[in-house]
Amino acid sequence: MTDPAPERVPKHFIEVAIDSDLAAGRFAHVATRFPPEPNGYLHIGHAKSIFLNFGLAEKYDGTCNLRFDDTNPAKEETEYVESIMEDVRWLGCQWDNLHYASDYFGQLYEWAEQLIRAGKAYVCDLSGEQTREYRGTLTQPGRNSPHRDRSPEENLELFRGMRAGKYPDGSRTLRAKIDMASPNLNLRDPVLYRILRATHHRTGDEWCIYPMYDWAHGQSDSLERITFSICTLEFENHRPLYDWFCTNLEIHHPRQIEFARLNVTYMVMSKRKLLQLVKDRQVQGWDDPRMPTISGLRRRGYTPESIRNFCADVGVAKFNSTIDIVRLENAVREHLNRIASRHMAVLDPLRLTITNWPKNADGSDRVEMTQAVNNPESPEAGVREVPISGSLLIEQDDFREQAPGKFFRLKPGGAVRLRAGYIIDCHDVVKDADGKVIEVRCTYDPATKSGEDSSGRKVKGTIHWVSAPHATPVEVRNYERLFSVENPESCDDGKTFLDHLNPDSLRVTTAWVEPSLCDVQVGQAVQFERLGYYVADRDGRPGNPVFNRIVPLRDTWGKIAAKEP
Repeated sequence: MTDPAPERVPKHFIEVAIDSDLAAGRFAHVATRFPPEPNGYLHIGHAKSIFLNFGLAEKYDGTCNLRFDDTNPAKEETEYVESIMEDVRWLGCQWDNLHYASDYFGQLYEWAEQLIRAGKAYVCDLSGEQTREYRGTLTQPGRNSPHRDRSPEENLELFRGMRAGKYPDGSRTLRAKIDMASPNLNLRDPVLYRILRATHHRTGDEWCIYPMYDWAHGQSDSLERITFSICTLEFENHRPLYDWFCTNLEIHHPRQIEFARLNVTYMVMSKRKLLQLVKDRQVQGWDDPRMPTISGLRRRGYTPESIRNFCADVGVAKFNSTIDIVRLENAVREHLNRIASRHMAVLDPLRLTITNWPKNADGSDRVEMTQAVNNPESPEAGVREVPISGSLLIEQDDFREQAPGKFFRLKPGGAVRLRAGYIIDCHDVVKDADGKVIEVRCTYDPATKSGEDSSGRKVKGTIHWVSAPHATPVEVRNYERLFSVENPESCDDGKTFLDHLNPDSLRVTTAWVEPSLCDVQVGQAVQFERLGYYVADRDGRPGNPVFNRIVPLRDTWGKIAAKEP
């Protein structure tokens, strides 16, 4: 009997369009590009575009370029260029060619003169405010600029004067001559060049005029022989302009296809707002683990595989929607469940004394080594040795003096199993002067050691622990969502997104950990058993790590407790 055929994944609408164009002979191959502007760090929304563009190139045995649309030197920096390249590589993608829009400044200028000579572009003296006024509205047509009918010869002279630096910043622009009555505002004589004296991160002060994004974008695609220009839906209304430029210049004409951008609850995706968070020191930088940036997610402990799986789960759609952040959190849980080693750590310690634990000749507790499974999902991960003694630390929440009926952890007269250890029976507690339990006293059953249990005893609860003499205190940063509302970018309560910052998005505490956790490497993700997934942060030192919480484990007890009368 043969194995059943693998399930076929239906193609999304972009793949259908590509198949159609290839079959019709419009293009002979697939060439895509990822074209970020280097004016900030990439975020989770960019990851979707990265995986889509690089993934299509891989699927169709084509090429994918990384191109920086660096046409606005006032906001762009080399730091952002370097961070973007690092993020793309970290996500597991490698570009075929690296380009910059600034590589094409000379050609773009020549094409601008070509449009001027053809009577399809003119120099305009209107200010920015006047240009917006003349453009009209969605319901009213625009008005022609008083400079629209300058001759090609005059426009060439003025444009060359702009290039030579003869005029002040903002005093003149070059505009395409299209249709001021067009229902599409992007076709109402868009600006191609503006005068801007700003030092460019690559070209220095060579230029004092810079192309607008719409002018540089499509022509850059054409120069690189891109066949499919994949972009988000906000550029759908720009597509007629993209096509107009390619058609009127009579150059290679890629096909632009738009898809829905990725929005996630409890996150902001605007680079401007993310920059504001950084500049206002609401976060500790672009890579703050609460940020939705790729570098922030990396430092938080997300893996490239989990982000890729999340983007695949979301899929490629034609209409914008907002995805629940739980789907992103579940993606990293699922991946880390397979690969993360397990370790024991206690965040809120309560002392537990095993009163019948064997003693050494000098009266000290005997130390025993017990074996703990590193990852039950991965047998090849093996086991590790964990020291156990008669003095342990357990979580405060794992003991209740007055326990509800379905509480299966430790309580007076009750029994639980210590993870990778023994069954213990609680017989007494010690309280302070205020009546708070500060110590739990138990006995252990020597016949119940994990992996060697011959007692036949069964208990419903298992708790984690650390041996007090061997426990190391480490800093733990428990991160929550940065915002307290689902959609901080569009609230209707009259507040700004900053008003919805979560004051409890970071809680720093101390954890007591087993010895093996002192040897983890920076960037290594682990599971604190029964607590959550954590990653070793760069702020730690050898033997003294700092851990960032990635995500907590699913809290089944919280649901049970909520139902208790």
